[in-house]
Amino acid sequence: MAEYLPVYKPGQALTLKASASVTGGQLLAVSGSGTVAPAGAGATNWIGVAGFDGATNDNVTVFSSGVQALVASGAVAAGDLLVAGAAGTVATGATPAAGAFVGVALTSAANGAKVRVRFSR
Repeated sequence: MAEYLPVYKPGQALTLKASASVTGGQLLAVSGSGTVAPAGAGATNWIGVAGFDGATNDNVTVFSSGVQALVASGAVAAGDLLVAGAAGTVATGATPAAGAFVGVALTSAANGAKVRVRFSR
């Protein structure tokens, strides 16, 4: 019987190269082969959250699952379904498009404040 080991285990960090400046806590999206950048509004290719600030071409730690604290774009209530907002934030999305669903808000937050999010991937 063949054995299999995952490339990355859920909850563990992975390292990718930044193709643009990133800020710790920003939602990131795949921007190219082995690269990430801040996710744009409605991004379906989001991958996780930046573990720290990084400049273009820096290696960045990306947390890709679990519960993360992200900046809210607009008011968020606990239980809201969240999608990628502008510039690596999250926003409410009553009926998220396929692939756009980031997760569920576990806390409430005002615009610009941190909201705890249970990632959907």
